[in-house]
Amino acid sequence: MADDYLVRIGKLIRDARQHRGWTQTQLAEALGTSQSAVNRIERGNQNISLEMIARIGEALDSEIVSLGYAGPMHLRVVGGRRLSGSIDVKTSKNACVALLCASLLNKGRTVLRRVARIEEVYRLLEVLNSIGVRTRWINDGVDLEIVPPAELNMAAIDAEAAVRTRSIIMFLGPLLHRMDHFKLPYAGGCDLGTRTIEPHMIALRRFGLDVAATEGQYHAMVDRSVRPDRPIVLTERGDTVTENALLAAARHDGVTVIRNASSNYMVQDLCFFLEALGVRVEGIGTTTLTVHGVPTIDVDVDYSPSEDPVEAMSLLAAAVVTESELTVCRVPIEFLEIELAVLEEMGLDHDRTPEYFADNGRTRLVDLTVRPSKLEAPIDKIHPMPFPGLNIDNVPFFAAIAAVASGKTLIHDWVYDNRAIYLTDLNRLGGRLQLLDPHRVLVEGPTRWRAAEMMCPPALRPAVVVLLAMMAAEGTSVLRNVYVINRGYEDLAERLNSIGAQIEIFRDI
Repeated sequence: MADDYLVRIGKLIRDARQHRGWTQTQLAEALGTSQSAVNRIERGNQNISLEMIARIGEALDSEIVSLGYAGPMHLRVVGGRRLSGSIDVKTSKNACVALLCASLLNKGRTVLRRVARIEEVYRLLEVLNSIGVRTRWINDGVDLEIVPPAELNMAAIDAEAAVRTRSIIMFLGPLLHRMDHFKLPYAGGCDLGTRTIEPHMIALRRFGLDVAATEGQYHAMVDRSVRPDRPIVLTERGDTVTENALLAAARHDGVTVIRNASSNYMVQDLCFFLEALGVRVEGIGTTTLTVHGVPTIDVDVDYSPSEDPVEAMSLLAAAVVTESELTVCRVPIEFLEIELAVLEEMGLDHDRTPEYFADNGRTRLVDLTVRPSKLEAPIDKIHPMPFPGLNIDNVPFFAAIAAVASGKTLIHDWVYDNRAIYLTDLNRLGGRLQLLDPHRVLVEGPTRWRAAEMMCPPALRPAVVVLLAMMAAEGTSVLRNVYVINRGYEDLAERLNSIGAQIEIFRDI
């Protein structure tokens, strides 16, 4: 009976593929697998999960099997297990999405190496494809090829995909060079509270861009007579604000000085990529960037984004919270030095290898080994600062780390309106977190974690923090509706399982 079921499923997949006009190799590239695996699936010779059926259906734009609404993805976590071995850090999610937006600057072919296969990237690819950009996964689904059309079809933009990502805001910088007027859907993404685009507009108005926000869309108009005649001073040292200013400056025929710029990891990766496009950028790694723009960019470029320091921090936190010895490889050390200094103060036992370069030839990496440690609460509060301070996205991981340390830790997440609130979800798992106001949480440890079933917080990093606590809690926990985790992490459950976790992916049918 099971074999007959697999044969019937395989035939449905083959028919849907042929209807789409795809070869087995093309489907394999879309799924990040091999042609031989697709061949086995279609012949009914390989077990296939509901998750894989859903992925195939999405790739082929076809409902392979109707089971009613399959519902969101959930995780079942058997906690209390020690992690061991080693795990590589994947490429930066935030760099990858910036580079996808930056590919709109180039008339030539762009190849990005080891692109993070995450929902945020998929949503941007859907948007790019809808406006005429050709994209395909190459080299067994590891790398991404991007070829733009002569003219973008903004009228056909996939609004549903666009509103599910904040990154769409970074289309403004490159698009202002390609057309005099266009529309973009409002930016979406994590539920982190109200965030204005005014800092973006303060920078982009200097290039002639005017935006009116009405009826769920940004209506953009470009005045070609307006050019930046003095340094642009950003009112917010934000990452995406700096990236948008860089994208606008890259094809401005002249020299643009950007002050109060972010020097964070994704900004540096974007600068390195712009240099590969022929745009000279001075001051990389500082708060003043001088961009020598090129009015026309038409080159075939091949670039490797660096590893993700926030993913590295989440893997380190996983080891700390589960009291494990774990080696995290390819850690971008210059973007984690403050975090490690705080952890050393708390008593973390770890060591690191000599530094070596990432594939971009610029970012410094190390392999970091963490061992079980008796942690004490830090004397000072944990709070983020622009690079080279403690990374904004790493603050939530200190909630879980502080929960296993002895004493009380004050965490001050001043950047977002309501992210700190989501950290109190740890109380459902045995944590003792007191919300002092929308930005401050007092964490008391050590914690005796306990299993629970709960909904995933709607913000990426707090959601992962809850998952890490479930991994430490004895018993079986369930984390429901984990789409937000898939926005920022590629195959996180499977990768954690490879180092000793026990996490099962399932869906309601």
